[in-house]
Amino acid sequence: MKEEMVAARLPETLVADIKKIEGIEQTDRSTVLRKLLYKAVKDWKKEHAARLYAEGSLTLERAAMDADVSVREMMEYLKQRKIPAQYDIEDLEEDMKNFYKRMGQQQESEQPPIP
Repeated sequence: MKEEMVAARLPETLVADIKKIEGIEQTDRSTVLRKLLYKAVKDWKKEHAARLYAEGSLTLERAAMDADVSVREMMEYLKQRKIPAQYDIEDLEEDMKNFYKRMGQQQESEQPPIP
């Protein structure tokens, strides 16, 4: 994976917290910041997908895909956030169609070549 250098100005209190984490984790600042950013981006993606799901803009499956989590994990997250199900028969049909489409693609790629 190609990496890019990113610079940011941070408040002293945040830098102090980062230094504390460096000491506890016994690692360098870059590693601490990378871990924290990965977690923050993952959390943001779930929250954003949940918000769009709650508005009815995304199906459950699409919300899970956009958040890079399983449908089960997305359902659990929505439950924790007390976001009611926005699922109707059309959503089920769409999700099933997409599921079978993906399964067909996986099966095709798993079959050995014919000699």
